[in-house]
Amino acid sequence: MDASAIIASLLCPIFTLITLGYLGVCAVSPFGACRRCHGNGRGRTYRHCNRCDGTGRRIRIGRHIWNEIRREHRNGTR
Repeated sequence: MDASAIIASLLCPIFTLITLGYLGVCAVSPFGACRRCHGNGRGRTYRHCNRCDGTGRRIRIGRHIWNEIRREHRNGTR
């Protein structure tokens, strides 16, 4: 085996575990803190944050993708 095959055989399980871990986090906790207001719900000017509508929470990217896949499947099977 050459060096690239050894590296690939080591990295594939690691990336698989990272992906499955992120999917688990998205399933258990679909919302994360807003990146703009850091979960406060207010911006610098003490008004509601426009990105999270003042909730301080945002939907995770993985959960958003999962919701889109489910929506497409549901609409395609009707």
